[in-house]
Amino acid sequence: MCRHLAYLGPSLPLGSVLVEPAHSLYRQSWAPRRQRHGTVNADGFGVGWYAEDDPTPARYRRAGPIWADLSFADLARVVRSGAVLAAVRDATEAGADGEAAAAPFGAGRWLFSHNGAVRGWPGVLGPLALTLPAADVLSMEARCDAALLWALVLHRLRVGDELGQALADTVYEVAAAAPGSRLNLLVTDGETIAATAWGDTLWYLAEPGRRTVVASEPYDDDPHWREVPDRTLLAATRTDVLLTPLKEPVA
Repeated sequence: MCRHLAYLGPSLPLGSVLVEPAHSLYRQSWAPRRQRHGTVNADGFGVGWYAEDDPTPARYRRAGPIWADLSFADLARVVRSGAVLAAVRDATEAGADGEAAAAPFGAGRWLFSHNGAVRGWPGVLGPLALTLPAADVLSMEARCDAALLWALVLHRLRVGDELGQALADTVYEVAAAAPGSRLNLLVTDGETIAATAWGDTLWYLAEPGRRTVVASEPYDDDPHWREVPDRTLLAATRTDVLLTPLKEPVA
């Protein structure tokens, strides 16, 4: 269910990261190599990127498949950035939210994506939704599981949690409420990346001091790609990648 990618490194055209590699996110929309759940990611896509000297990212999202959007080809050719988060979507269930349900979700300096599905959605997370401030629930961009996960993560970020802590605590909370959920979460603030491997694939490519890429699957056959073990939190910058095991929540 979905493929996503985050990049930190030298400023490059978006297409050099998202389109040009042999097994790019663009190609993964119809031919993913390592996707365990679903086969085609045609229910929307989005890309968020940071411009120089602007901490608030721009976003471009659409409800249809990435290959059908001719405007994206031009955008990807000319827009440059050194910090990007992008995703192609395979919806958990059909809905009417259109591009509002396509990652990346955003608020302030943060971008967020979810690869997976909450088992028992939507009713199973009702109690967790009630723990959020009413304004957070009412301001959700869409009525999908990813949007509620983002609301839970965002609430933690706003009260001061670091990226990795916000993801880990949200995964623990949701996994306890909805066992069997797949919760590969990805967030960036343009300087750091945090991600969880929880039920689906996650890989990273690190060239310290140059670039770091975190993705659902490798976009090329570079032998330096490394798979992240399941039940793991990844925290990364342009110079370092740290992996921390995550424990199953106690029943």
